[in-house]
Amino acid sequence: MIRFEQVTKQFGRRTVLDDISFEIQKGEVFAIVGPSGTGKSVTLKHMVRLLTPTAGRVLIDEVVVNQTNGAELERLRERFGYLFQGGALLAWMNVFENVALPLREKTRLGEEEIARKVRETLAMVGLEGEEQKMPSEISGGMQKRAGLARAIVRGPEIVLYDEPTSGLDPVTARMIDQLIARLNNQIGITSVVVTHDLHSALMIGDRIAMLKDGKIAELSTPVEFRRSRNPVVREFLEAQFITPEAQAGGF
Repeated sequence: MIRFEQVTKQFGRRTVLDDISFEIQKGEVFAIVGPSGTGKSVTLKHMVRLLTPTAGRVLIDEVVVNQTNGAELERLRERFGYLFQGGALLAWMNVFENVALPLREKTRLGEEEIARKVRETLAMVGLEGEEQKMPSEISGGMQKRAGLARAIVRGPEIVLYDEPTSGLDPVTARMIDQLIARLNNQIGITSVVVTHDLHSALMIGDRIAMLKDGKIAELSTPVEFRRSRNPVVREFLEAQFITPEAQAGGF
C-alpha cells in the first residue's frame, strides 16, 4: 500500500535518509523506531508530501507521491489522518469544535450529521461527556485522544502517528497503545507509528523498522526484533531494559 523505493533525503550536506526501501501492507500497524534524529518523522512526512525526497520514490498504491501536485495531492492527503506529537488541538476551541473542524472544512455535511459523527468518534476514543471542555482543562492523555478523534473523524484509510505516547506517564502511554491497536482492528485502517518508545512498538506493531544513521538497521516482527542479534538492535533493546527471553507483549 505504501512503498518507499530507494529514498534519500538530504538537507544541505546532511543526509537524513540514505537509500531506504520498504513496503507497508494494507491494514497493518507498522512501527518506525530509532534514536532521536535518525529520520523517523522525516520518513512520515514523505508519505503526505510535507517533504519531497532528494532521490527515489514514495508510492501510495500506484500513485507516486513525490510527483503529485494540486488537486491530485489534495485527494491523496484526504486518505490520511495525522496525529501530531502534542495532539495539536486549537487552544481556543473546545474538544467538540476541534474534532468537528475537519468535517466543517472538508465536507458539506449539515450540523446535525457533524454532531452525530463527532459524538460517535469521541465515544470510540473514550471521551464521552468531554465535548465542551477546552484543551487546557483536560490531561495530556485526553488531548492525545481528542487529537486522534480529529484524525479519524472523516474515516481515513491510513493514520500517521508521530510519537503518540511522548510526554505521557507509563500507564497513560499503554492506554494510548491499546487504543491504537483497537481502532486498527475496529475500523480496519493502516497505521504508521513513529516512536522512540520501544515498549509501545513491540506491543502494537505488526512489523517494526529501526532507523539508524539514515538506514534501516532492522525490519522484522516484534518477536524477531526482540530476538535479533543485530548489535544496533540489542543496544536499543537493552537501553529500554527489554530482554530477548521475555514473552511477546511482556517486559
